Amino acid sequence: MKLNDQKLIELGLAVIQVEAEAINALTDQINEHFVNACKILFACKGRVIVTGMGKSGHIAGKIAATLASTGTPAFFVHPGEASHGDLGMITKQDVVLALSNSGETEEILKILPLLKRLGIPLIAMTGHPSSTLATVATTHINVSVAQEACSLGLAPTSSTTAALVMGDALAVSLLEARGFTRDDFALSHPGGSLGKRLLLRVKDIMHTGNNIPQVSELAFISHALLEMTEKKLGMTAVVDKDSVVIGIFTDGDLRRTLAKNIDLHNSSISQVMTQACTVISADMLAAEAMQIMESKQINALLVVDNDCKAIGALNMHDLLRAGIV
Repeated sequence: MKLNDQKLIELGLAVIQVEAEAINALTDQINEHFVNACKILFACKGRVIVTGMGKSGHIAGKIAATLASTGTPAFFVHPGEASHGDLGMITKQDVVLALSNSGETEEILKILPLLKRLGIPLIAMTGHPSSTLATVATTHINVSVAQEACSLGLAPTSSTTAALVMGDALAVSLLEARGFTRDDFALSHPGGSLGKRLLLRVKDIMHTGNNIPQVSELAFISHALLEMTEKKLGMTAVVDKDSVVIGIFTDGDLRRTLAKNIDLHNSSISQVMTQACTVISADMLAAEAMQIMESKQINALLVVDNDCKAIGALNMHDLLRAGIV
């Protein structure tokens, strides 16, 4: 067949339609068997061992990763390797989740006797409820599909999608049952931008001590400009005699001041500062600080303590360097 734009679009849409129907059909399988599987996984004192061959193996690996990152300790074991030593990874405290569309995968069936001998609960996820794997399992989740999206009906497409979605359903149900929180999730994802957004707090990146730009409310505007230039944050805090923050002076305030032809050397900063400025706490997530900046269309924030005294400062560039943005 020659490449034809419209034909390619039709083929792509057909695949999506078939797989969407396969996913929709899974709603009938969220039943007592699904509940039993959730209860077995929830009660597991060890780890969830997820296994599968070929394409099912790839899906099994992803399910194991999703379980592990959402509060259910899990890892993938290749069934072919299991018969050659890797079964030693499995203990009596574990649960096995086995994926096989046919339910007759030889490499998986070979390890069933040992699982039975150890008394390890077995959750099977297959497309054939009457298959060997399904019938010997402690509980079976039916993920059968009406058809594969492959026009030949051979390549695992709809069937692997259905298994993946059911795995997600198990993982998220367990997440909710365990009361798994954002903080718990963050501890499992310390690296990369996701970990930074969930773990990094303002106190980890803010400027402190002598690096905080601040001037007295009695200072001249020119003095405030020198402070801003030295500290390089595009703003300065304005404080009263007790060091309490009463305002902020930013680059934007400076532009508005210049437009009014105000004498920078003889006018008090308190005349031109922004009063009742937005301040944040040191324990706030850096990602939340970014959201405040974006919503208020500002580029810098002052960090204050319970007495509203400046203990830190940060701007959008600090968030960029930290990888939050």
